[in-house]
Amino acid sequence: MFGWEFPPHISGGLGTACYGLTKGLANFKDIEVTFVVPKAYGDEDQSAMKLIGAGDVPLTKKKIAFANTQQKVDYYEVDSNLIPYTDPEEFWRLTSTKHAKKSKFVETDDQGKIQFSGKYGNNLITEIYNYAFVAETIATENEFDIIHAHDWLAYPAGIAAKRVSGKPLVIHVHATDFDRSGGSVNPKVYSIEREGMEAADKIIAVSNLTRQIVIEKYGIDPTKVYTVYNAVEPVDNDKKKSLKKGIDEKIVTFLGRITMQKGPEYFIEAANKVLQRTKNVRFVMAGSGDMMNAMIRRAAQLKITDHFHFTGFLKGNDVFQMFKMSDVYVMPSVSEPFGISPLEAMQSDVPVIISKQSGVSEILTHAIKIDFWDINAMADAIHALVNYPALSKEFKKHTRVEVDNLQWKNSAKHVRDIYIKTINNIL
Repeated sequence: MFGWEFPPHISGGLGTACYGLTKGLANFKDIEVTFVVPKAYGDEDQSAMKLIGAGDVPLTKKKIAFANTQQKVDYYEVDSNLIPYTDPEEFWRLTSTKHAKKSKFVETDDQGKIQFSGKYGNNLITEIYNYAFVAETIATENEFDIIHAHDWLAYPAGIAAKRVSGKPLVIHVHATDFDRSGGSVNPKVYSIEREGMEAADKIIAVSNLTRQIVIEKYGIDPTKVYTVYNAVEPVDNDKKKSLKKGIDEKIVTFLGRITMQKGPEYFIEAANKVLQRTKNVRFVMAGSGDMMNAMIRRAAQLKITDHFHFTGFLKGNDVFQMFKMSDVYVMPSVSEPFGISPLEAMQSDVPVIISKQSGVSEILTHAIKIDFWDINAMADAIHALVNYPALSKEFKKHTRVEVDNLQWKNSAKHVRDIYIKTINNIL
């Protein structure tokens, strides 16, 4: 498996889903998972798999071609005593005089290793292709039957591993650039996504919503695209115990990246409408993102900051602590391939309001579903849940049973079935 992040070092739901799936697959005695990330920190839970950090793998000379995304790339491991240099500019001047302009040089350390940040910075595309270089070496040095690449960041790595090994490739579409960009897709990202989909023997989509995007927007054969819903890890009773809030007011929570895709502005507008009707409620926006400052300014313009709080990014146990204090969870996503956070809220006995434009709405029965743009319906649902205890209690009773059946071991069984079909070349 190739991924980009793994708990506890995550920035969103991708790492959480990878962790849940590997733990689910560990229930099957005929499956062993080697999980690869660009950068390993050493504190990851490896009870369910073996973890490899690409930055810990030394390289030799490689050649990899990526159709539609870049020219053929030559990688050279350069020992500093052969081509001495003191800075990147000098290194480039010396090497470019000896090789064709189409060659690209990747700098390694004295052990032949590439340094990865493992983040989502300005050099992301470079790191993605560097990751593919290392993936080729890993695929050469390890025994395996199938390759599984999670999301576009890992597709080139999956393609490289397939090219050198001849083993089948499954890609896992957790989101597309149509979700992240609201339709204004980045041509480079789209090209990487499409190349991964075309190279894959089978494709796993996290919802039927995502499956349709893969088929319609990327022109992929429907027979090789399967839907496998995400899930949650069972929560022990200690985690389910409620936490004292310290206030008598109700708490309504938004938890996720504060970006256009997640619809934070609709949450703020709905909060304003609720506060015009009742003051016995506080709103929390937990997360970080490029729209955070704009959301803080909007809350100030509406003069609701005395009832509106921004926590910053939360992960791990802090997420459950937030849910324990919450009375309502709202996910107003504009385009959400799946959405694990409502399931986590339900595990904490919190009633949820989700957008109809989310993949998780396909499987949840006991959730209030609204259009992301309908702030009046959102406000009405919030008002009802915080003011009518009987309604909230009814949702809690049913959601607890529903979410307990949505476990990763069940999703993993579907993935295992797809592995078997892929290996046996069955449609």
